[in-house]
Amino acid sequence: MIFLKQKIKGVVLIKPKPFKDNRGFFRRHYCKNEFKKFGINTSVNQCNISENLFKGTLRGFHYQTGRSAEAKTLSCINGSIFDVVVDLRKKSKTYGKWVAFILNSDNRMSIHIPKGCANAFLTLKNNTIIHYYCSNKYDPKKEKGIRYNDPFFKFKWPIKIQHISTKDRSHLNFK
Repeated sequence: MIFLKQKIKGVVLIKPKPFKDNRGFFRRHYCKNEFKKFGINTSVNQCNISENLFKGTLRGFHYQTGRSAEAKTLSCINGSIFDVVVDLRKKSKTYGKWVAFILNSDNRMSIHIPKGCANAFLTLKNNTIIHYYCSNKYDPKKEKGIRYNDPFFKFKWPIKIQHISTKDRSHLNFK
């Protein structure tokens, strides 16, 4: 795996080194030792799969606080997403900044999101499947969110958002 640091500390784009032969591809998706060598020392306590039927589906922004804060490593197994990570760590030099990535089944890349950052993704294709490892289990009492069109952040979405939950649409303004 190739680990690429991003402008927000702790956010890492992970490119696989797939092995290809006449049967198809094989790639390592997670390796505790390789992650640790790069400074990502996160245990995996929960794995989730998000199946999205329609292009234009938005999920997020989600994060957890306190002892329930979690790091995530997210991959698009089928389809394509526009993934956005927001730095919410008040002592960070990039507090309030965001970065975005295209993850899809063709580029096979993953994104590591550190504790203290929020994440959202917008599907760019129908039948998009996301897999992610979480360092902590889901705790609904510690869950928080940012609205996808919060004026503080001025997010730029590449396509029209067509499907979003009432909960994700209802988050209050950040500031």
